[in-house]
Amino acid sequence: AEYRKSIEKDRSLERRFQAVKVGAPSESEAVRILQGVKSRYEKFHMVNYTDEAIESAVYLSNRYIPDRFLPDKAIDLLDEAGARVKLRQATLPSEMTDIQRRIKFIVARMESAISSKDFEKAEHYKNQEQLERENLRNVREKFNISETTSMGVVTKADIEDVVSRWTGVPVNSIKEEEMQRLSRIEEELHRRIVSQDQAINALARAIRRSRAGLKSPHRPAGSFLFLGPTGVGKTEMARSLAQFLFGSEKSLIRFDMSEFMEKHSVSKLIGSPPGYVGYEEGGQLTERVKRNPYSVILLDEIEKAHPDVYNILLQVFEDGHLTDGLGNTIDFKNTIIIMTSNIGARFLSKHTSLGFQAPSEEATAQKMEDAVMQEVKRLFNPEFINRLDEIIIFNSLTNEDLGRIVDMMIAQLNENLAHKRLEVSITDDAKQWILDKACRDKNYGARPLRRAIQRYIEDPLSEALIQGNLKELSKVEVYMEGGQLWYRPMDRDREEVGVPLTM
Repeated sequence: AEYRKSIEKDRSLERRFQAVKVGAPSESEAVRILQGVKSRYEKFHMVNYTDEAIESAVYLSNRYIPDRFLPDKAIDLLDEAGARVKLRQATLPSEMTDIQRRIKFIVARMESAISSKDFEKAEHYKNQEQLERENLRNVREKFNISETTSMGVVTKADIEDVVSRWTGVPVNSIKEEEMQRLSRIEEELHRRIVSQDQAINALARAIRRSRAGLKSPHRPAGSFLFLGPTGVGKTEMARSLAQFLFGSEKSLIRFDMSEFMEKHSVSKLIGSPPGYVGYEEGGQLTERVKRNPYSVILLDEIEKAHPDVYNILLQVFEDGHLTDGLGNTIDFKNTIIIMTSNIGARFLSKHTSLGFQAPSEEATAQKMEDAVMQEVKRLFNPEFINRLDEIIIFNSLTNEDLGRIVDMMIAQLNENLAHKRLEVSITDDAKQWILDKACRDKNYGARPLRRAIQRYIEDPLSEALIQGNLKELSKVEVYMEGGQLWYRPMDRDREEVGVPLTM
């Protein structure tokens, strides 16, 4: 930009300069560059860099910090890692740091004497160095400090820790082998998602295909359209995926597309153009991806968005980048884009009892899927559908699935009560009573269960805790008797009359 403003517009001035374009070096070239400059950082931070740390700085910066170039970002990694190790060294005894400082001074003098061929003086410094190293060994034994700590060595683990702080990708995700982590996608997602085997398998296949390098490296890691009735786990699937891949649900960037129904509201995603209100504020989508390039983007109820939103997404799906209102290019190649929709849900709810998994009902399942896809093709243009990695259809939940969801909600309730050392269990008949109350109509999915547990279990228990009728450090059983819910402490006599829960 500065070249264009100051030189390029003046043709006569531009002719007098030879433009030299310098590209970023390759990873192997960057490693050699870092090997050349590491001595300056070692001298400044008073640390030593291992060869593995140098290679990790280049590899991890090239992979996890996409908006900068080598070798600059790798050098910054070395610098910050060295500073962190030096700060850890500040906690060492002053006696040890004094000896280390003297050793560095003696070694520098010895190298100077050798270069000037004054071998007598070099021998003198060599003897002094051995004496100081013996003193250092004694001090280390005195304070029980390992040799690695006392030498101030920057290792691969220090580089990984800095990358984790910069990008938000957890250290264990960087350390763990990629294929080992990806091989557990189904297992990890099933911990929070009930049933939906077909959807989870399709999602896992697409992500493995992306990470194995069998698709364009410039496209997003995955782009999916989740279809199905309300309350069957579409949004929860996105949360679970963010938790598994990036270590936190905070890596989920969620937008309710009902906020983008008007044509002018599209500018909220990428920022207002010059001359319009909010020009310098940036876009909601582009700014968040710029700050968190490793994230799952959830576009909830995509069918409600204005068609111009689909046109913006075409570029993201195909090229993996988007230009915001300020002219900055935002990289989406490390994101996973998930869109949810209730399109065609009426076809799925009509045939809930038939199911997708029964072999004898394969023809019916195919009919239902074809009907849903007809609705998708009616709403979205072919160029939009063609750019998606997978269109995943979620099944309606069965009674067995809903029962497992109740168990998961009770487990979540126990996590919330852990600080009070209170544990709640529920009998099978009480669970069935809640299902009968909340899930008479399967079209509403599992969401009514949350309200039912709040109303019939959490609210009465909270009143009992506040009034002192329920003590901490106890186990409580919720059971069914006389057509209503009761609770009783498990550490007392089970024959004791319980307390009604139903309000």
